[in-house]
Amino acid sequence: MPPTDIPQPNVIRTVRLRGMDLLNNPALNKGTAFTEDERERFGLIGLLPPVVESLDDQCARAYQAFSLKSNDLERHIYLRQLQDTNEVLFYQLLLAHIDEMLPIVYTPVVALGCQEFSHIYRRPRGLFISYPLRRSIPALLANHPNPEVDVIVVTDGERVLGIGDQGVGGLGIPIGKLSLYTLIGGIHPARTLPIVLDVGTNNEERLRDPEYLGWRHARITGADYDSFIEAFVRAVQQVLPATLLQWEDFSGVHARPILNRYRDQMLTFNDDIQGTAAVALGAILSAVRVAGSSLRNQEIIFLGAGSASTGVADYLRAALVTEGLSEEEARSRLWMVDRDGLLHSDRTDLTPEQRIYAQPLSRISSWAHKGSANIGLADVIHNLRATVLIGLSTSGSAFTEPVVREMAAKVDRPIILPLSNPTEHSEARPQDLYRWTNGRALVAAGSPFPPVHFEGRSIPISQCNNIYIFPAIGLAVVALRLSAGIAGAERITDAMMIAAARTLAEHSPALKDPSAPLLPALEDLRGLAVEIAFAVAQESARSGMAPVLDSSSALRSQILANQWTPAYPAYVATWS
Repeated sequence: MPPTDIPQPNVIRTVRLRGMDLLNNPALNKGTAFTEDERERFGLIGLLPPVVESLDDQCARAYQAFSLKSNDLERHIYLRQLQDTNEVLFYQLLLAHIDEMLPIVYTPVVALGCQEFSHIYRRPRGLFISYPLRRSIPALLANHPNPEVDVIVVTDGERVLGIGDQGVGGLGIPIGKLSLYTLIGGIHPARTLPIVLDVGTNNEERLRDPEYLGWRHARITGADYDSFIEAFVRAVQQVLPATLLQWEDFSGVHARPILNRYRDQMLTFNDDIQGTAAVALGAILSAVRVAGSSLRNQEIIFLGAGSASTGVADYLRAALVTEGLSEEEARSRLWMVDRDGLLHSDRTDLTPEQRIYAQPLSRISSWAHKGSANIGLADVIHNLRATVLIGLSTSGSAFTEPVVREMAAKVDRPIILPLSNPTEHSEARPQDLYRWTNGRALVAAGSPFPPVHFEGRSIPISQCNNIYIFPAIGLAVVALRLSAGIAGAERITDAMMIAAARTLAEHSPALKDPSAPLLPALEDLRGLAVEIAFAVAQESARSGMAPVLDSSSALRSQILANQWTPAYPAYVATWS
């Protein structure tokens, strides 16, 4: 059965608020959907129009208001205000129009929302943990607005999508991510907590802005930064010890060290590293099968060598090993190019994570241009029969026509994933990729793109977005922890993430129809989240991270029982 403190649809809920206090609570407010009996019982007579509406009626009116907004930022603001007014209506509206509204509530429009955060701020949502208050972090965390928290998403706002340091405005990312935990994973909105760690900003535009709401100071770095993160983690362990903690949009300097430091100490993961890696692996596994090949036969090139790229490479390397390759053979199939060229063994500027993918200099000694040690993307494409090209560089239009045409001349079905976002940072436009490859490319992008029309066909473009992964991870963790008599998962492991990726690949529409997109449609995400959560929970139990369950059917029932659906329960008063 669902936990008693997570209200489910079509049940009765006891409520202690009345009048304007009830209407001002977004988790409880029904607006015009309060019944006549509820209006009388809770002191709402006269505070609402006399017409009693259904949730569908409200959605129709809300959609009309949304449609009248003149630009994407205004639409983003409207949805945020609706979320702060009536959460059930907000999520039901998103579900009814997910294709249209997902880009507004999250990428790419959330980037603009972060840039304008201080200008569009209306009501509190989440926690601001500021460096000047570093000695009070446990008290700040204990002030979270809801009694129980299943999932925290935290950022320090330094590397927001592809737009860089937004300081305290980065809170827009955790707010958006947690909306998707609820929309897709079914995590109850009252049990989520967005947090921004306000350690200053190096964005001069923000510091000069008289309306900027963050701490006006250059970013804290070095030992001071590390001790602040340590204090935050210890406070989470003290105040919310069983909560899933997701790190989001930290810079490459900090993201991997933070993950490595705490991943074995608490229930945590980094979505930019592990979530990106899992969804990219799922898309590549799908594409390889559609191309009639196997992963072990691929030569994979990355443009970009940051934490996201090395995370994807780690999962691909693990998958290659499971297909029978040795570690050395798996690494030899992964080629990584950054702004200084191909990663190779003679370079002295590589991080430990990058050095794993540095190709032996002897292998590529003849590739460099005369007088230059810099081996660029075009050189790698020219010298290899590359089958997969992945962009995580935030360098817009970096996949040029000559590079793509040369790649396509060597393989029947080139797999090309321009994964950087927002849209202007995408390494290529899908319509160009299809044109340059004569329609043979298998494409998924990091940002939303319209279908490509090519030779009489309309080809949908999958958005290779982490929304396929992280909401299901949260659902698996919550189902394991909250189901009666079952302890929760202790850690989030790479094996759990890879299980999510493989399940995603198994549900690729292109496996049944080669002209279909590589990844499932957005309207199918809630059902897909159940399947991925099931695979993740099974892997958690198999690896000893959670208790072994009695049966797979019991596990699936527990997951379904804990997937919250937006609907209005009937209310009874505590005083009745």
